[in-house]
Amino acid sequence: MTSVMWEPRQDTGPAPQRKAPRWWQAPPRPAWEEKPSKAGLAGKGIALSFACLAVLFPLWIVVVTSLSSRKTIDKAGGLVLVPDGITFIAYKELLSGGQVTRATIISVLVTLVGTLFSMTVSVLCAYGLSRSGSLGHRWILMTLLATMFFSAGLIPTYLLVQSLGLTDTYLALILPSAVSVFNILVLRGFFMGVSQELVDSARIDGAGDLRILWQIVMPLSRAVLAVITLFYAVGYWSAWFNASIYLNDQDMMPLQNVMIQLVQKQEAPVGLGQAIKTGQLSGLAVQMAVMVLALLPVAVLSPFVQKHFKKGMLTGAVKG
Repeated sequence: MTSVMWEPRQDTGPAPQRKAPRWWQAPPRPAWEEKPSKAGLAGKGIALSFACLAVLFPLWIVVVTSLSSRKTIDKAGGLVLVPDGITFIAYKELLSGGQVTRATIISVLVTLVGTLFSMTVSVLCAYGLSRSGSLGHRWILMTLLATMFFSAGLIPTYLLVQSLGLTDTYLALILPSAVSVFNILVLRGFFMGVSQELVDSARIDGAGDLRILWQIVMPLSRAVLAVITLFYAVGYWSAWFNASIYLNDQDMMPLQNVMIQLVQKQEAPVGLGQAIKTGQLSGLAVQMAVMVLALLPVAVLSPFVQKHFKKGMLTGAVKG
């Protein structure tokens, strides 16, 4: 019997290099998987810089004008671009009591109560529609979808609100726009992505639907809940149309309607203190200060919810 001695394989040379594809040839992998070029990165940076500048430049003018004195505003001929001293007289006069302070409190309360009510109804409705065995969920879903494409119109809606006795009440600022079908569908899609095994195990342990929703589904859906909550809150805070058609009492107007009234006036509004009468405060500074007060809550809350936007919206929209 002959023995065979193992011999190492002889290297025939370096491995052949893969040739880069020509410009007319298709790349070996999709374009979105390719490493971006320096020119592409520079172009993206320039585009993002212009986009940020387009957003921040008007905001800078509004803030600087609200912090400027009457002399600075008159010298600039209107809106101030470069600050020449800072004064908080406009904010002090606005928040010292009166129409703006009352309107701010009304907007805050309407936003808190309305967001809580809308989220409660939307979460319960979305969870019921996400369970395939729930009673009449298909017909309810079809009815909700129909309201996204067909509506009765403004006049029947106003007559309904009037017949319910909601005119000149704060409920008129909440109930007519309390529920968004789009938000319900997003929540439903996210709830349908929750593992059915978790739900079944909770049912075996004796948990009911409300307990499953509160202790299992909602903790797993914090991202989409944060996004939908922000949507509802911004909607209530920025709303002005309902108040303009359902409210006749000026003392009940929210901040957005007061801001519209102040911006439309050429002169400073009456009743903002001695600073306006003596000429220390400009009406334009008051208008810009009201705009800052209206934008401040959204600007403060948005960064905290920003991290949930991608997960909350994409997952809820794709699944289900």
